[in-house]
Amino acid sequence: MTLFLCLSLSHCVCLSSFCEYSSLWSPLAVPHEGHVVTETQLAALLDSALDGGPHNVLLFLQEKLSVEDFTAYGGVFGNKPDSAFPNLENALGAAPSSLVLPSVDWFAASAVPAFLKAKLGISPLHVDQNTLQELRLNASLPALLLIRLPYATGLMAPKEVLTSNDEILGQVLSALQSEDIPYTAILTALRPSRVVRDISDMVPERLGRQLLQKETAAAPLRFPVTGTPQILFWASNFSVAFNGTTWHDLTNLTFGEQRSVNVEESKWTPNASELVLKYSNVGGFPLKITFRMTNMLYPVSARYWFTLHNVELVRPQNPPALFNATQIVAPSDYSFACTYVTSHPTASEAMLIPNNSFASQWKVLMVNFQIQSYNVTGERFSYASDCAGFFSHGIWMGLLTSLLLVAIFTYGLHMVMSLKTMDRFDDPKGPTISVPQTE
Repeated sequence: MTLFLCLSLSHCVCLSSFCEYSSLWSPLAVPHEGHVVTETQLAALLDSALDGGPHNVLLFLQEKLSVEDFTAYGGVFGNKPDSAFPNLENALGAAPSSLVLPSVDWFAASAVPAFLKAKLGISPLHVDQNTLQELRLNASLPALLLIRLPYATGLMAPKEVLTSNDEILGQVLSALQSEDIPYTAILTALRPSRVVRDISDMVPERLGRQLLQKETAAAPLRFPVTGTPQILFWASNFSVAFNGTTWHDLTNLTFGEQRSVNVEESKWTPNASELVLKYSNVGGFPLKITFRMTNMLYPVSARYWFTLHNVELVRPQNPPALFNATQIVAPSDYSFACTYVTSHPTASEAMLIPNNSFASQWKVLMVNFQIQSYNVTGERFSYASDCAGFFSHGIWMGLLTSLLLVAIFTYGLHMVMSLKTMDRFDDPKGPTISVPQTE
């Protein structure tokens, strides 16, 4: 029995016609497209694979990988005969049990080696081409083999490196197949890659540096739909969940080519604006989502700033759910961008705080969120004010450590400078120093 999982860091895709859920995973347990798999969800899926599958585990850990790599260099997505992944595609197609996950959180992907080590109770064995021929596995004993695969570095093109990685994958799988040992193979990456386009395919005006400006795969949502836009909104993944049920992906309904969202109830004034998104069917019910923003002059900075105050979700026959938005503020001539805007209380990027009791029944997730409500010129965002703070945890630790060392050095230098010598010394050739004694 062979099990093959592909933990992608981008959209959910199928590499072949094998995409049928096996008995190892329930169709309800497999996340849908557009959902970001968390560490807990990934652990549950891996538990099902390891409990019902082989315990000889191959972990192909690539430095960077995205679905765009398969699209640009693969034979399945791009219908190219010169695919950079022939061994991977053959392995996925031939595996009796296989699974391709939707987008996986970076922290969850980086925790896969530690999870496998704890689950199997053994340390990973790093395998390279030199030790490949010496592999001797036992079907009755668990084994964890870690094969690291690089990405494009230096002068090598991405396709050449990906082809070389696929050859290494094929050699490792062939070595195990020759011994007729069942195995579980996992392919994932620590972070997504960014496929470099050919210069001939790029538009001249897009060349060069664009400071803090987001490039979107599709046109952002705009209000009004016709005429001069006043509000722009974009997210690569826009999902909501009600009462702990399945997540509903609103991305295609909002930003896709066949978008069906209604924004006619939106309002805009120079001082306040509302972006109202109305969906006719989300989980069997209509849904209205409202983003409320203001534009105010702050005398201290002598400039206008726009602020997203709250997000409201309204479902028929239910009270409205109100979330207060925190830290979503930017100069009025800028847009605001953030990698994650979510209401999940355990997320460090939780910028949506429930304002009423009914809001706790909702969950909101927006990935690569970007919005602009003022000074919009055309259908492209202005420069973005990012939510990432300048002083990260590592910078604060370094500053505090440096301050502590400077304080110790200053104290020691002060002690050295405070040392004083005696003003009189005992000369053995002269009269002795007499110290009068007093009673």
